[in-house]
Amino acid sequence: MNNNNAAVVEMSRTDFLKANLRLILAWPLLCLALCAVLWTATLLQLEAEKKVAQQQALDSVASLSKAYSQYLLRTLEQMDQLTLQLKYEWEKSQGRLRLDELKTQGMYALPQFAIVAILDRKGHAVTATAPLQRLRTSERSDFLLRHWRSNSSALRIGLGRVNDGVAKGDDDTLVHFTRRLEDADGNFDGVLLISIHSAYFSEFYDSVNFGKFGMSAMVGEEGELFSTRLGTRVLPVQGTPFFDTSFLETDSGSIQSGGRVAFSDKQARYVGWQALKAYPFTAVVGLADVEVLHPYEETRTIYMWIAAAVSLLLMGFTVIATVLSLRLAWRHHLSAGVRNAYRMATEGTSDGFYIIAALRDEAGAIIDFEIVDCNEPGARFFGVRRDQLLGMRMQERAHEQYFRDLMHSYRAAMESGFSEEEIELQEGNPFQLRWIRRRLVRSGERLAVTLQDISTAKEHERDLRRLANEDGLTGLPNRHWLQQFLPNALARAAIDGHMLALLFIDLDGFKDINDTQGHAQGDKVLRAASLRLKAVLRPGDHVARLGGDEFIVILDPMEDEERAEQVAQRIALAFDEPFYLGLERHKMGASIGISLYPRDGSETDVLLKNADIAMYAVKAAGKGHHRFFQPELFETIRNRRELEQSLVSALEQDQFLVVYQPRVDAMSGQLCSMEALVRWMHPLHGMVPPLEFIAVAESSGLISQLGEVVIEKVCQQMARWKGYGMELVPVSINVSARQFGRGDVHEVLASALARHRIEARLIEVEITESAMMDEQNRAVEQLAAIRALGVRLLVDDFGTGYSSLSQLQKFAMDGLKIDRAFTMELGRSEQGEVFVRAILSMAHALGMSVVAEGVETAEQLEILRALQCNEVQGYYVSRPVPAEQMLELMLKRFLIPQKSRVLPPYSAVAGHASPLVVSLESPSK
Repeated sequence: MNNNNAAVVEMSRTDFLKANLRLILAWPLLCLALCAVLWTATLLQLEAEKKVAQQQALDSVASLSKAYSQYLLRTLEQMDQLTLQLKYEWEKSQGRLRLDELKTQGMYALPQFAIVAILDRKGHAVTATAPLQRLRTSERSDFLLRHWRSNSSALRIGLGRVNDGVAKGDDDTLVHFTRRLEDADGNFDGVLLISIHSAYFSEFYDSVNFGKFGMSAMVGEEGELFSTRLGTRVLPVQGTPFFDTSFLETDSGSIQSGGRVAFSDKQARYVGWQALKAYPFTAVVGLADVEVLHPYEETRTIYMWIAAAVSLLLMGFTVIATVLSLRLAWRHHLSAGVRNAYRMATEGTSDGFYIIAALRDEAGAIIDFEIVDCNEPGARFFGVRRDQLLGMRMQERAHEQYFRDLMHSYRAAMESGFSEEEIELQEGNPFQLRWIRRRLVRSGERLAVTLQDISTAKEHERDLRRLANEDGLTGLPNRHWLQQFLPNALARAAIDGHMLALLFIDLDGFKDINDTQGHAQGDKVLRAASLRLKAVLRPGDHVARLGGDEFIVILDPMEDEERAEQVAQRIALAFDEPFYLGLERHKMGASIGISLYPRDGSETDVLLKNADIAMYAVKAAGKGHHRFFQPELFETIRNRRELEQSLVSALEQDQFLVVYQPRVDAMSGQLCSMEALVRWMHPLHGMVPPLEFIAVAESSGLISQLGEVVIEKVCQQMARWKGYGMELVPVSINVSARQFGRGDVHEVLASALARHRIEARLIEVEITESAMMDEQNRAVEQLAAIRALGVRLLVDDFGTGYSSLSQLQKFAMDGLKIDRAFTMELGRSEQGEVFVRAILSMAHALGMSVVAEGVETAEQLEILRALQCNEVQGYYVSRPVPAEQMLELMLKRFLIPQKSRVLPPYSAVAGHASPLVVSLESPSK
């Protein structure tokens, strides 16, 4: 019996061991399985979080690169305009501009301007703000050679370094902005140079939070670095510190730099780049991995600690579960469910976490939701403590719009199992936040809710958009905004069928304020102008600044043309009021060109171009008013451009010819000189009147080249007459003010005379009074150089310009020609004869000969003879004739009847022969 009891005990022990062995083996296996699931879910979640963080980093550097590219574009456009302005001022000053004086006055005195200089053809500084020894000789030779080879006057941008022998600062790298300078004939005349410290182009870094290890770079089209910034350090831009620059083959993008594209400090970064549209540069920005992914690394650490803690808890629970009853195991199962739900909601220590339980009616429909758990940050979002929030039901606050919408979102998440969205909250929301990211995950009958405050990120994103679309000076929308807004506005106008107007506004007199008062005062005027423009517009209308002193007003919608005209009148009236700079009053105006949609175009570029054309028509008509676009304005501009192109072709194809009009001694009627007049024989249109092309040649700068052609043709013709054995009479060459101002007339004359072997005594030069008034000191030098050749000098069209007696004495002219306007009055009014007598008396007192132009009647001739005028010219003597007919007149010699009592000609008295005249103008001589 004892044996049987022992067997029973042994059997009970064996059964107990078998039962408990199952529990002992089951719970550790379950523990291992739960740990595996826990760690797998944790790692997968972390991987997902990392991808989200990486994508946000890529989006951030892409946005930063676009903002940086806009910053660089504005900076380069300013440099482009600055070089154009300096080129204009240099040419306008005829080489007298002194940059060192301007720097003393505050121009180009900012620290970013290393050197501002004007170089001549050999690279020597004509004027500069700093010694050129700071530049390397090779660099100076490089951009001189480059501009000498190219006829383009476009801005060129190059990279250089401060010379080794010059003291350097933290940044010894320079960015050179150069433009080709040309003389009035279009030949290479030197280089305009502005050198900027490369650090200036990285100042954008200071306006945006790039972090401690962020970087920015301005990269050229060949991969060279024009500006580099690493954190607070500006690095010298030597070589290409990128290990792989293949990413720059595309215009824009963003990548992670790890391993493939690293910077010189070997720091892995997220890199974004954006090519500039108008310049061959790419803006590159980078954010360091360690900084961008820092929030993720903090979250990862928390996750790992939580996972490790849960794992240890499971292990301890497994030990306890092996000795406890199934009730304890069931409790463990319930606790694990609560912990799993809470774990799914936990994503970071700064976010709000909630466990929301769905409450159903008897039919199973959801009637309410209850907050059963939350963390402290989640309670702070509501402005209460955690214990106050627990147990709150949504229906309690269903009278608030936010909670009604929240009930709808919770029901949708219970059906779909997942929801995530970014929400812009209205004023008065319970969180007092602007933007939140909300994630809902279903777990059984509960929802795990995560709330994250993204207001700062959205604000930053909005600021980046504002930087790209706002003019930094006036706060108005800029050109980039206009290019984005106007196509949409036109599309809306097309759908709604209403009109839209563009007003192109250019400030009259702003350049004078900017030049005389400085750019700082000019900026104040632009800001004041923008305020005046906004003050006269409706709330729905828009005003944008294109750049410089140009603005665009968009009237949308617009009822009729009168509305646009009324706004233009209000703008003009607003700008009639003077601008005050300190105690000084400055008067300006506004020239306004108007184009209308759909009448004047249906596309952005077309409407802007037509408004611009209308504005230029206002400028040409006297400024200070407005004008609507008309098709004939475009035709006028196009015809002028075609005429300029035809003039270029005419010069290349030798379509110009010279005709001659004789000048005779007033008393004897003997030929003593002649004037040569230029004519254009167009292959399609025939003879083009000088009045149609001379003005265009003057404004386009072709007049100097045309003047050289005429000089060459006259000297060539004189050599031909000389070869015939003819007795030559002198020639006078009419030089335009633009050609005279160029300063090389004496060289052109000397070359032509030597080439055709013509004596200098047979040539005279006629210049207008306005040409002598341009710059008197330089004019004196030019006239002295011409007279040194043996060429005589005449004042053309005397009486219509600015000459005075003192000026005639100063310039010591040999003779003058009375304008035909005075000659025409002879015989008509007593006052006309008084004027001519006064001119003759003054000229003879100064020892000058006098030629009367425009003599058309015998009565005029007799009056001039009575007044003892030396020579006459006009239709009464002869019309302009070709060289062949002029040869006949030279043989004839006496072209009008002589006076019965012949006085000695002035040429004999003065000891000079009378000259032959060459003119580029259309005279009625």
